[in-house]
Amino acid sequence: MNNKIYPSVDAAVADVSDGASLMFGGFGGAGFPNELIRAVGRKGARNLFAISNNCGTGEGELGVLFKNKQIRRVIAAFPGPQSTYFQQQVEAGEVEYELVPQGILCERMRAYGAGIPAFYSPVGVGTEVAQGKEERSINGRRCILESALGADFALIRALKADPLGNLIYRKAARNFNPVMATAAKVTIVEVNEIVPVGALDPETIVTPSVFVHRIVQVGGAHDA
Repeated sequence: MNNKIYPSVDAAVADVSDGASLMFGGFGGAGFPNELIRAVGRKGARNLFAISNNCGTGEGELGVLFKNKQIRRVIAAFPGPQSTYFQQQVEAGEVEYELVPQGILCERMRAYGAGIPAFYSPVGVGTEVAQGKEERSINGRRCILESALGADFALIRALKADPLGNLIYRKAARNFNPVMATAAKVTIVEVNEIVPVGALDPETIVTPSVFVHRIVQVGGAHDA
């Protein structure tokens, strides 16, 4: 068995290079992989393609990377009213931004993890979301074609992991983190606690080990 446990967040993201695509878990302040985000900031990789529900809260969360001007393109559903650096850079033309309805963002990632290359949805028909997308009528309802969405890396946060990579989450941290784990070539997870194999109740495991490649234990608040 490959050792999935890394000694530090910096070691876990050491191969994140310029131009990489990264998914960042988290929703409304809960479940953000803040230590991994800071490590990417220290790594200094630039021209990143970010996929995230939020785009930072001040200098927190993804605000770290926007402040450093490390992100060139972003797909997000709700950037947030306090995503100051993101907003400034979009207005200045320094960041490309694609707005995606929240449910569609999740479904595009879920489809990628399930091996589905694209799907039709009525969400966004007749709006700017539909621009440039194929449209067809299905059962008398207008739908647009949405492509699956994957990434080089998924940076996520969980409450506990075992050394195999089985994960459990705390409350709202289950938003985005589990689906992102299925949609990346490399899934890196920061956790509050690593427990022995067999210590997790199988009925509570949300993300099975097959989707997890790297684990790092960090401190932090119990929002995981």
